[in-house]
Amino acid sequence: MLRAVAATGSFSAAARDLGCTQPAVSQQMKALEASVGTPLLVRTGREMRLTQAGEALVRHAAGIIAGLTAAEEEVAAIAGLRAGRVRLVSFPSGSSTLVPTALAALRDAHPGTRVSLEEAEPPRSVRMLREGDCDVALAFRYEGAAGVEEWDDLVVRPLLSDRLVGLLPERHRLARAESLAIGELAGEPWIAGCPRCRGQLVEVCEAAGFTPRIDFATDDYPAVAGLVGAGLGVAVLPQLAVESVRPRGVRTVALEPAVRREIVALTLPDLAQVPAVAATLEKLAAAAAR
Repeated sequence: MLRAVAATGSFSAAARDLGCTQPAVSQQMKALEASVGTPLLVRTGREMRLTQAGEALVRHAAGIIAGLTAAEEEVAAIAGLRAGRVRLVSFPSGSSTLVPTALAALRDAHPGTRVSLEEAEPPRSVRMLREGDCDVALAFRYEGAAGVEEWDDLVVRPLLSDRLVGLLPERHRLARAESLAIGELAGEPWIAGCPRCRGQLVEVCEAAGFTPRIDFATDDYPAVAGLVGAGLGVAVLPQLAVESVRPRGVRTVALEPAVRREIVALTLPDLAQVPAVAATLEKLAAAAAR
């Protein structure tokens, strides 16, 4: 409730988000303040503002919630309920390739485990994990990219190394090449993918000595493949994304030197001990190894 009040700025808005009454939120906040022995909230006009103690407690909220979830799930497993709940967040190409295989295997092995799926790209998915809004995040980062996000506070389960490939129209002059340097496409119109992939494209092209002329940009991988297939430009996508769309009228060509992204499953240290979470990580790893 304290997190909800901090996020919304009022008891009534927090109550709406949590599906309870405003007096219930007010009573719980009074009880929490009595428990910690110091004010956590102060009213400023129509809004509630966190005190320094309140800010400190909210910073620890995700870890507290994760610890409580871990305790509840472990106790349930020990008690023989064999039930669990996992909130999974994945980026789109992972959702269409790795996740279905993993969840089907998880259901076969543990039919009592319920999994919910939400889509989000990193770094938002990683932020959701740290803030307690999911239990497992399927994420990626590009090898050698500038400003690479640190995951030192998380449990990291490596899944696979996903190589970038070039997408060319079937009748393109280089479409039959086994591999090519990205600099050979310097004069082409480009079709860019998701924001993070777009940034990686610009970084790779600039390292090769040119800035790509991006004529089209879309987060939708089938749209990228469709635009390339129509002869409107060239693109670079991760291999996993290409597998998820099965493009028509498009040739894929290996890029040299190779550029890869590391795909991982992330969770919090406390949650890694939860049987349902551990099983989900195992099934994702098995799906990636196929």
